[in-house]
Amino acid sequence: MARRPAPPSHARNQAATRPSTTAPRTRTRSRTQVDVREWASGIRLSGFMVIMLSLVILGAWVLVPTLGTYIDQRQKIAALEVSVKVSADEIKALEQERDRWDDPAYITTQARERLYYVKPGEVVYLVDNDLDPASLPQEQTAVSKELKETPADWMPQLLRTVAGAGLAQTASEAR
Repeated sequence: MARRPAPPSHARNQAATRPSTTAPRTRTRSRTQVDVREWASGIRLSGFMVIMLSLVILGAWVLVPTLGTYIDQRQKIAALEVSVKVSADEIKALEQERDRWDDPAYITTQARERLYYVKPGEVVYLVDNDLDPASLPQEQTAVSKELKETPADWMPQLLRTVAGAGLAQTASEAR
């Protein structure tokens, strides 16, 4: 790779500080600080390069907002398409429901189930408690007709219960 010639001011400064032409060039490269003025003076901008750079900047300035608008509109279109699909599904379900209500058998069934309508002369039996016998509570002993007085007073029992509830540890405290 060919090296770019140094600017004239740089060549004069090096010639004045270098005692001989055979001195190694490693001293100038070993510097850790970079002189920005020296670096920037090596950049050459032609008129064509300036025009192309300005066209790229102008294109980015025009296209970035347009691209953002395009992406925003695509998202809105996708959301509206989903909304239209949901509405179409609801319309289809409502049309099927309407078609069902055109059937006299469906109307009769709905009137019997929802409103408990019966045809003239029919006898309908409604079962209030049709639970499984296994889920019914056990039979209770007969209730006596005599009143019995308990030996303990209810007030101390109530106070013990309230105090016990207030002092009990909750599950989060016990951990």
